[in-house]
Amino acid sequence: MSQKHYTIALAGNANVGKSVIFNQLTGLHQHIGNWPGKTVEKAEGTLNFKGYTIDFVDLPGIYSLSTYSIEEIVSREYIATEKPDLVINVVDATLLERNLFFTLQLLELETPVIIALNQSDLAQKKGIIIDTNKAEQVLGVPVVPTVAVTGKGVSDMLETAIAVIEKKHKIQPLKPKYGQEIEEKIDKLMEQLNKTKLKYPARWIAIKLLDEDTEIEKLVLEKNPQIIELAEKLRAELELFHGHSCPTVVTSERYQVANKIAKEIQQITEPLKTPLREKLHTATTHRVFGYPIMLVTILAVFVGIFSFGDFTSALVGDFFMGLQPAFESLVGPGIVTDLIWGGIIEGIIGGVTVALPYILPFYFILYLFEDSGYLSRIAFLMDRLMHRMGLHGKAFIPVMLSFGCNVPGCLGCRIMETTRERLLTAFVVTLVPCAATSVIILGLVGTHVGIEWAIALYIVNLIIIFILGRIAFKALPGEPTELIMEMSDYKLPHLKTVAKQTWFRLREFIVMAFPLIIAGSFVIKLAEVANILEPIANISSPLTVAWLGLPAVTGIALIFGVLRKELTLIMLATLLGTTNFAAVMTPIQMIVFTLVVMLYIPCVATIGALVKEFGWKKATIITVLEIALALLVGGIAFRLLTLFW
Repeated sequence: MSQKHYTIALAGNANVGKSVIFNQLTGLHQHIGNWPGKTVEKAEGTLNFKGYTIDFVDLPGIYSLSTYSIEEIVSREYIATEKPDLVINVVDATLLERNLFFTLQLLELETPVIIALNQSDLAQKKGIIIDTNKAEQVLGVPVVPTVAVTGKGVSDMLETAIAVIEKKHKIQPLKPKYGQEIEEKIDKLMEQLNKTKLKYPARWIAIKLLDEDTEIEKLVLEKNPQIIELAEKLRAELELFHGHSCPTVVTSERYQVANKIAKEIQQITEPLKTPLREKLHTATTHRVFGYPIMLVTILAVFVGIFSFGDFTSALVGDFFMGLQPAFESLVGPGIVTDLIWGGIIEGIIGGVTVALPYILPFYFILYLFEDSGYLSRIAFLMDRLMHRMGLHGKAFIPVMLSFGCNVPGCLGCRIMETTRERLLTAFVVTLVPCAATSVIILGLVGTHVGIEWAIALYIVNLIIIFILGRIAFKALPGEPTELIMEMSDYKLPHLKTVAKQTWFRLREFIVMAFPLIIAGSFVIKLAEVANILEPIANISSPLTVAWLGLPAVTGIALIFGVLRKELTLIMLATLLGTTNFAAVMTPIQMIVFTLVVMLYIPCVATIGALVKEFGWKKATIITVLEIALALLVGGIAFRLLTLFW
């Protein structure tokens, strides 16, 4: 007998435990991809439950069904067009009113909904008592308390979902009512919209037209331009009546409805004592103490990752490189052996020694921060500084990622709301020195010139990032958005979810970057075997020797460093015939060389990530700009240092 097959979407604000529920439900039967034509992540999974096969789609964490972000557009398009059998709205019980703001919009969309009242245990500890029976009566849909991290209530949630899909549990979703003057406008618009065939419910479209939703306006304009004229007239009347813009009036009314419902169904009592998580929240978001706590935490993470990474990378690298004699004796000497070992196998070894020792722990700690709630506090603290570059605090997350590797940093830009902010953030993160660049800064300047000069290079890099970010913010058309990020309570991370998120990100890096690293390694070896390195050095000498004041052979390391940056220092040592760089380069040359390496485009894998996210044109512009910038700054630094050294 064939199983019944249903599709259920999980929808809700960010950080409400939606992904934890998704992982509880689908386990290993899930895959991550992109929404068609978008760079927004799409998580899907399958569950077999009591004779049913259920496909789950984990929609992006959003706060409304407007068009403020690509995630919001993707989510509402999916619900309206794909029409899943049911939407489970995951609501944070500790922040009921704010979450109900989104719930009301789902109900307006007239899609079958049930509510998973998640973190109900935390709510009780905070003295928040929610009457679920009353909530069901008011909202007209089932409300099931859940604790995602332990799986409590998840089975009840599934049984309720199936009962609603099969209409064994009747629902009568609430149709939120706003002020009389707004309802009159909605009725007038609905009168016209009911005569027009559209994929969204008429009342929802009417509200969106009053909300000045540009995507909906385009949709209606194609069908009946007169409705848009009517909407403009009605909006003008509302703005005259309230003295505020129409979207502000609609949002305010919706929040009033959410507030009224929250007061009706929940009771706030005083907790017996201040919980530890509240004390942690106060300390880590404090306007004075929050910053040193954040700096110490981040520094500890970086020191820990680089210490672990250096040790593990050397161990893994030595093990694999120890296999070279056996490989050469097996295959025999010759050009083909050189190309296979030096071009392909060393490329794989290079990828492994970067991915596993540095990126794996970096991702794991990052997701520990995210799942515990600390990452949103860091975003909150960094919001003011990032605003100076036209970004908000969330942009600091891909920036942090980029200190490990620029590839996940570029891919991490997807968390930004608009295409403009994604591009601006990507431009900034590609200037951040990754782990491979840090090896050059510390290994060349830190070791042979002085650690104070290595630190000075990091400071110069941060200043340049800030200035260029500011210039890009002014140059790119569009307006910045404000930080909208739920600051949920601190909680113990769900290790299973953290491990899965880490694996998905690591797999994404392997699929994206490994082929490019191997191809880059092969090209470098091929150039060496073909004896074209010296002509390349001569061709690049007007820039390297005349402009940057470097030895001619450094041109080879700079050019091929784009293919694999972690090889730059090794290649430089090979070309100069020594690892004692102080014997063959002056301190100024070492600083200038490192400065150029630090500022130009990180590597071919990063270019590949830019192409994937933004297309060839924008990736090429960023690459060319950063190479030109590196050469310009390097030449100026050479002349200034020569004057004062």
